[in-house]
Amino acid sequence: MTWREHLRNLALVALCGFALALLPSALSVYLRSFMLFTMMYVVLALSWNIISGFTGYTSFGHVAFYGIGAYVCAILVADYGWFWLYTLAVGAGVAALVGIAIGYPVLRLKGPYFAIAMLGAAEGTRVVVAVWDSLTHGGLGISLPSAETSMETYYAMLALMLLTIAVAYAVGHSRFGVRLNAIREDEGAAEALGINATLYKLAAFVLSAVFPAVAGGIQAYKVLYIDPPSVFFVQITIAMALMSMLGGKGTVIGPILGAVLLYTAQELTWVNFPTAHLIAYGLFIVLVARFMPRGLVGFAIDQGWVRKGMVH
Repeated sequence: MTWREHLRNLALVALCGFALALLPSALSVYLRSFMLFTMMYVVLALSWNIISGFTGYTSFGHVAFYGIGAYVCAILVADYGWFWLYTLAVGAGVAALVGIAIGYPVLRLKGPYFAIAMLGAAEGTRVVVAVWDSLTHGGLGISLPSAETSMETYYAMLALMLLTIAVAYAVGHSRFGVRLNAIREDEGAAEALGINATLYKLAAFVLSAVFPAVAGGIQAYKVLYIDPPSVFFVQITIAMALMSMLGGKGTVIGPILGAVLLYTAQELTWVNFPTAHLIAYGLFIVLVARFMPRGLVGFAIDQGWVRKGMVH
């Protein structure tokens, strides 16, 4: 891509961000929450895509980092009186350290073994949080001081989403991203060409862990109460994966489209079919997987509607 195309894409993101910044005062509390959750899932899908789309290591355990960020925020605010924005940086740092500790051994596994190991790591993290009463309050959860947080958390999530998009775009159009793609296509060949696969995989893994942690912290401050089942819910990871695959994993625009469309579809089916929304949601996913296996972006490229370079 030329520098003008990069500039055009970044200007488009900035314009969308400006438009979203003007919205919350005109929205109801429900619609503001809907927008916040949509932006949160854009963050989660893009983060998952860094390790699973660009690098090819499918993770079913990224909810661990989301939960870690939520608990760091809740503990520091409720027990130590910290200002909530400061806790997000701490949560990101803790998630990065945990990412290094988990990623270094687990990234030696491949395919389904890596996916299962990450699922086990997420479940193990949930169990530790549930039994560590002195720090996490165990199964009772943590209640944060009651406050009106919808505006603050909306703008915080918007800023995080724009940052995540910028980082994902930079990764996707850099030598770092090219090397991650080489690892995805053939790790052995990449190493033969002199790429330090272990270092690049670990860097991508840690990067993909930081943003979910910050999102978890923002969400914890919004809802003002968390417990282990709510923030270590495996369906959150599944949603990240499905959204990325729906839009087109390995691209930047794909996870954004997938998150917006899938979360909107989930909300609409829940509102209109409260007793059958999971069936409708699952049917939608099956149809997409059957007729668009490479996601919406891949389908658009196959149909000749867009050039490959335009959506990466």
